[in-house]
Amino acid sequence: MDVRHLDLLRELALRGSVTEVARATHRTPSAVSQQLKAAQREFGMALAEPSGRGLRLTEAGRVLAEGGATVATAIEQVRAQWDSFRGEPSGTVTVAALPSAATFMLAAVLRDIEGSAIEIRCSDIDIAEAAYAALAADNDIVIAHSFTGVRPAGAGSLHVQPLAREPLDVAMAADHPLAAKSAVRTEDLVDCEWIGVPKGYPFDSVLESIERATGASLQVSQRLRDNRLVESLVAGSRRIAVLPRFTTPTGTGLVLREIADIPTRRHITAILRPDRAERLAVKRVLDAFERVAADVERRHRRSASGLRAPGGGR
Repeated sequence: MDVRHLDLLRELALRGSVTEVARATHRTPSAVSQQLKAAQREFGMALAEPSGRGLRLTEAGRVLAEGGATVATAIEQVRAQWDSFRGEPSGTVTVAALPSAATFMLAAVLRDIEGSAIEIRCSDIDIAEAAYAALAADNDIVIAHSFTGVRPAGAGSLHVQPLAREPLDVAMAADHPLAAKSAVRTEDLVDCEWIGVPKGYPFDSVLESIERATGASLQVSQRLRDNRLVESLVAGSRRIAVLPRFTTPTGTGLVLREIADIPTRRHITAILRPDRAERLAVKRVLDAFERVAADVERRHRRSASGLRAPGGGR
């Protein structure tokens, strides 16, 4: 049994087309097709079939692809043991991160690994929740978010590590009429003009929850991705928006108010392929993200408790 054939089928299961496998493995599509034909000759049956513009694995192909994932994980376990024997993890760890999550974690993670033999290469990517899992095909760690649960949509058989739960608050100008309240309720928000995010992004789930709770349709005048842009538009107007608590600056014309009567927390998670999760360097970086995220969550929890205490002023 040629392990290279198992690896090819694992890549096809992840990527869905010969072209994407070729791109990821730095080969020509023709070379990938030839290897697929060789794999089918070796195993004596069809392993993939056309599906739209791509390929999907047959039942036989899926069995072997799962075996390929098992083999890849075992190889990474051996590499981790070898790194441990040599004394320290090393190598490059690629991270694709949601910008608003990277903002409160990445700097501290980089400080955490200073002096080690690990290099982190990070890409900031702001996309819909369901699109993050696909980034694990080409990155060691993907930092994603989800409103509905710890496991983001599309994560399937990938390894998912919870990092933090972050409240999503309503942001408004400091002189907005609702700013006089210590917290707001859904009925307070139905007549406001909103700046939203594109459909499919977790922040939009908060607006959908408000609409379900009140039976009203919210007025969303803009749908924007960049939190800094949203902050500037909210601070200079009567518009409101949903923004994350950990990284939204307040005290400069902008305030945050918790919504008291519906859940509004997002889950920040790390998504990894099972084989890459075994790399010692990846484990070291993931541990750093866990520590940093837990520390940030604890600090904000203490701060929020202090604000709610008698005389806290919130």
